Amino acid sequence: MGQPVAVVEKPSTTPGVVRFELNRSLTGSGHEHFRSPSDAIGPRPAAVLARRLFDTDHVEAVHMFSNIVTVDLRKGSDTAGLFDLMRDLYKYWKPGVEPPVFADEEPADEPASAGTDAAASGGDAELSEAAKRVPSHLLERSRSARERWKAKQGG
Repeated sequence: MGQPVAVVEKPSTTPGVVRFELNRSLTGSGHEHFRSPSDAIGPRPAAVLARRLFDTDHVEAVHMFSNIVTVDLRKGSDTAGLFDLMRDLYKYWKPGVEPPVFADEEPADEPASAGTDAAASGGDAELSEAAKRVPSHLLERSRSARERWKAKQGG
């Protein structure tokens, strides 16, 4: 689940610096600069990506502006794995990861009048089943609108 981020890796004229262009804005219209993992605090996308980049031990510093990520590499390091890390930034369920199972809770007993009102007002059994899921004030509003319409039509 989640969408992969489109990433384009672009070399820089400065050795040891690489630029990535993403199809997602990470910082809005502001600049963010991270010199260490301790600078990347919080749940913001820019901070999350910076922490993940620092975890690779290939990165000395990270600068982000909107959808541009500039990475200062450690001496002797390359960009191996950085592209995939950015691409998978918003992928929550990866192959081999078992998604959580949520138990379906039984809905609270609702008054049976909602279903019978729909059937009494000209609805069929299928509508009555659907009416059980519609709040009663909306059913009442619909019933009164139908009555006004029928009165205007003369029937």
